[in-house]
Amino acid sequence: MSLIEDLNWRHAVKAYDPSQKVSQENIDKIVEAARLAPTSSGLQPFKVLVIENQELKDRLSAGSLNPECMREASHIIIFAAWDRYTAERIDKVYDFTTDVRELPRGRFGSYTDQLKAIYLQEEADKNFAHTARQTYIALGLALAQAAELKVDTTPVEGFDNAVIDSVLELEKHGLRSVSLMYVGVSDPSRDWIAPMKKVRIPREELVVEYK
Repeated sequence: MSLIEDLNWRHAVKAYDPSQKVSQENIDKIVEAARLAPTSSGLQPFKVLVIENQELKDRLSAGSLNPECMREASHIIIFAAWDRYTAERIDKVYDFTTDVRELPRGRFGSYTDQLKAIYLQEEADKNFAHTARQTYIALGLALAQAAELKVDTTPVEGFDNAVIDSVLELEKHGLRSVSLMYVGVSDPSRDWIAPMKKVRIPREELVVEYK
């Protein structure tokens, strides 16, 4: 199937079958798609957290607007962004880049100096607004990969970030949660949106072309 067909297949699942698990192979492919996401300046300023442990899912569900979905999904994928840019974080990424490319460290120093001049003078919340936006690129690619695999998913912003951050102690790691992705197998008896006709905004309402 083409990517367009895959995307037309998917929907945001409203109920999962807790007795069914998504294979580790498919989870790995979904996470790999997120890992390969393009990001601003190649910094990939986020972590992708994969939650399968049921006790942990139960604790996290206290912050969800749909706690049953969170508890019953096979896995929860959490996209958590850097709380701010630091010189150390920028240098670590570019040291890794030069090492992989077998270039001398500091090869991109003039560029990283520009990044530091821009980001390090900003307030942490403005930094976070930028890092958080990068996570949505990864979320989109993860959703697309899941659709290709015919794995059911739900992208989620309806949750209490403070609960997620506290349970996972994200502050200790310089991270803040941004979005979630439930992954599992739809329960057709409770997934009320599944039998409904899919609604897509018409192209003429969404796309404006300048030729």
